[in-house]
Amino acid sequence: MNSSFIDWGRLLLVGLVLSLAFPVTGEAQIITKDKKKIFFWQRDKDLVDLTPAADTMAVLDSLGMPSLAVATKDSLAEEEKNNKKSKKKKAYFGYRVKKGFARQGKGKNQIVETFHYLREFQQPNSYAPEKYYFDIKKRDVLRTFNFTLKPNQAYILHGPYTRMRGDVVIEQGYFYKGTKHLRWETFRTDSTLASKLHYEKGFPRDAVISYYDAAKTKIKEVIPYQYGEVQGQYLKFYEDGQLEWRGTYDKGRKVGTWSHFYDYRGRLQHEFQYPESAYDKPAEPVLTKHYDAYGVLVYEKKN
Repeated sequence: MNSSFIDWGRLLLVGLVLSLAFPVTGEAQIITKDKKKIFFWQRDKDLVDLTPAADTMAVLDSLGMPSLAVATKDSLAEEEKNNKKSKKKKAYFGYRVKKGFARQGKGKNQIVETFHYLREFQQPNSYAPEKYYFDIKKRDVLRTFNFTLKPNQAYILHGPYTRMRGDVVIEQGYFYKGTKHLRWETFRTDSTLASKLHYEKGFPRDAVISYYDAAKTKIKEVIPYQYGEVQGQYLKFYEDGQLEWRGTYDKGRKVGTWSHFYDYRGRLQHEFQYPESAYDKPAEPVLTKHYDAYGVLVYEKKN
């Protein structure tokens, strides 16, 4: 009996030791895991705030495009990174470009234009109200309305553009296949901002565009809007794509010269004159010029 009692005592003692050793270790492991979960959860809670800024114009400003005054990368920064080894293969908006310069005048008032143009010629959108190109013969950056450009005549502007007078930037923006795109800024001689406009491949960004067809390939009318008002250049087209009307709105009123065209080779038919600005006294339009279908001036109002 005494030996049996001793044996049972030894077993109880061993069991007690095991129960005190292993459960404590297991509990410690669970606590350790719980602590890790708590720390991990606390780190996840610290998220980046993506709430839009109070200035909604900053959020909507040209698809988030930075001003060229402070930008160090264009909208295709990733593509430029891939082309660092070969500076000759820069691309903007998916198209390879070359860099060019144009100069006018001398001294402090010299105008220097820095631009980019498409390596491979592409005709600008025929509906775009203004097309910009570098004239190879005249060696100057020019603008056209209805003229069809030719590869041996023009380099189509595409990418960043800067116009400087001396050391002062007076205009900057981006081109897309010969049309103004994203944010465009003009500056006074003291470098203060004079104006800022936004474009979407040649058209005012906030313009209301209507079409002749459901596929939206034939533009009918372009009504420009800025800050909720009809403001800027108005365009209306014939169904075949030729321009019918071109004019300017100022605070919802027709101003300046309005032109009406024949549906034949884009030839001008009439010019009407409205008050110069929205601040002038309202007046009926005055016919100032009339051309026949051959482009011959048949009437001109005398001053």
